Formats: sequence, structure tokens, C-alpha cells
Amino acid sequence: MKVYLDNAATTRMDKEVFDAMLPYLRDEYGNPSSMHDLGQKARAAVEDARAKVAALINAKPAEIIFTSSGTEANNFAVKGAAYAGKRKGNHIIVSSIEHFSVLYSVRMLAKDGYEVTYLPVDKYGMVNPDDVTAAIKDKTVLISVMHANNEVGTIQPIAEIAKIAKSKGIPFHTDAVSTAGSIEADVEKMGVDTLTLAANQFYGPKGAAALYIRSKTRIVPLLHGGVQEEGRRAGTEDVASIVGMGAAAEIALKGMAKNSAYTTKLRDKLIDALKTKIPNIYLNGHAVDRIPGNINICVEFIEGESMLLFLNMEGISASSGSSCTSKALKASHVLTAMGVDAALANGSLLLSLGKNNTEEEIDYVIEKLPPIVERLRKMSPLYKKP
Repeated sequence: MKVYLDNAATTRMDKEVFDAMLPYLRDEYGNPSSMHDLGQKARAAVEDARAKVAALINAKPAEIIFTSSGTEANNFAVKGAAYAGKRKGNHIIVSSIEHFSVLYSVRMLAKDGYEVTYLPVDKYGMVNPDDVTAAIKDKTVLISVMHANNEVGTIQPIAEIAKIAKSKGIPFHTDAVSTAGSIEADVEKMGVDTLTLAANQFYGPKGAAALYIRSKTRIVPLLHGGVQEEGRRAGTEDVASIVGMGAAAEIALKGMAKNSAYTTKLRDKLIDALKTKIPNIYLNGHAVDRIPGNINICVEFIEGESMLLFLNMEGISASSGSSCTSKALKASHVLTAMGVDAALANGSLLLSLGKNNTEEEIDYVIEKLPPIVERLRKMSPLYKKP
């Protein structure tokens, strides 16, 4: 049996999405900036997709700027807001568990003279809004806190943090790559100024993402060149991928409640079974306020990479953390920020479920993972069977 439990890395494209994209990969090949019929057909397709993506997060179509990835959108949001606010100040606030596309962006800005405050998190990976308030300075020009963490799944109190930012007149960005299309990410309810989302996280194509920019929010373009995307993101649009993102957004919005409930049910079944069958394992992240498909556990006395190899031999695809850092072979910065011991953090395993998983697949994982852990522990000099 083949079981895919790496949906946090990417999801399998829906057939309807693929079918929607196909004409724009060959027959409808016009450039959206061209005035002839082929160009205008492409333009209409892009604008239709923009409206569908906007509907997913309750935004206006004009507030959606298409990008090539969540990483690009995060870079755009962070650097663009920092440079736009340079006359006011040079202080930025981010959480210590952000995706590296945010953390490395502020690291680069620090080299350019910006001051960065990294917010701590509690043992569940949760940011305390009071820490946000305490970190604000007169020269703060941006606050960025992710909607939910891509590794441990903890959902942050974004609306509360946004109110704090708004009361101080500070632009607020949230990285919603892990949530948009999976759970509600309503920009009006949250009150954010910018928000990042990516199609491959809700069964759309890789290479298509977007940055929501609230009307009248000041931001400096990251890419310079043509006047695409209202002059905010230069470069010929990837029409097929954008169409795919629009189709995926429409499907995700219609099925969100059903898929979320279904995935949560499978997730909880797997968590309960693993806790029962495997001693000395620990669930990372908040037990309740977490992404529906996220299971991040630390298994004591063994390494995550070993588990992945054995799971792969059984046909089970999983991860030990963020796909963007999986080759780094070091403890997750997220788990470290949560206070997890480095040795224990090296035994982390991320099982991320999606709407295509079945109960039969979950039963198969429940059957296969405990013997793998037992076998690896027998080889570990640290483990002493009780």
C-alpha cells in the first residue's frame, strides 16, 4: 500500500484543477498583456482566477497579487513593507517560529540597518499577544506572525494581534500558506494588512501563490520590470498556474468544512492510536488549536530520519519537519523555540494528512509505525526497555 502523509510539503493536484489548466499550457497561449484576442482570453482567465482566490479569503480581487511561490510572497510582504515604512522607522517584529522565507528576509534587512525583535512562543508554539504589545516601539514598521505553523500546526491568535497592530498604526502580515484553503482565513475577520497563500497547499499547482494586500497598504515591489499585477509584481504571468490556483481556490472554499471535519477525524484517530501503541512519544503543538491534518510527534531514543527511511520502505511518505529544511539534518528551529530538548527534537516525525487520505491508510500506518519504532529502539544505546 502507498500512503502519502506529507501534505504539509505539497498536496496532490485535483483532476478538475489539472483540466482547467490544460488549455493554457498549449492552445490558449496568449500573453495577458497583449491586446489581441489570444492575449485578452488569457487576461480574462487571470482575472477570473483572481476573483476566485479573493473569494477564498474574503478579499477584493484588486487586493490579490499573484506570485510564483509562498516564499516570494513572504519576501514581498516583509521587505516591501519594511522599505515602504523606512521614513517612519526601522524596527520589525516577527515570531521566532516563522517560515524561513520570513526569518531570512528579516535577517537580510538586519544587515541593511533594520532592528528585529523575535517573539518567543510557549511550549505549544503559541505567541502571546502581550509579548507583541511589549515589543512595539515608536519606530516599528511591520509585525509578521504566521496564521499557523507549518511544522507543529499551532494556530495563532491572529485577530487579537492584528488589533494590537492596528491600534498602533503598524502594518500586520500573516503567512497563511498552511491554512488558506484548509481552514477559514478571512482577511476581514482577522484584520490583517497582508496575507500569503500558496496553491500547492490546497490541491493546486506548484509555482502559483499570491499576496493579499489590503487596499491603501503601502508596499514597495520586490521585482522590477514590467507593469504586470498593477505594477506591483513584474514578469509575464504564468497563466496556466494562475488558472489552476483559481480552480483550486474555488474547490477548496466549497469543500472546506467537510474536508476539515474529515481530516480532523482521521488525525485524532491516528494520534490516539500512536499514543496507545508507542511509549515515550510526545505530541508537539497545541492539542486543539491546530491545523486539521497536522500530527507532529517526538519519539524518544531514535532519530526522525531513521523512521522516515523505514516508513518509506513500507510505502509511507512522511517528513521530519519543514520540507524547506529537511536536508539540514539539525533540530527544528520551531521545536527549539518551544523548548524541546535538542536530542528529543531530532526524533521528530511530521505526519500531515489531507482530504485524499482514507481510514484504511490510517489503519495501515497504525499497523506499521509501532514495529518500526520498536526495531529502531532496540538498536539505540540510549533505550532501555521497561
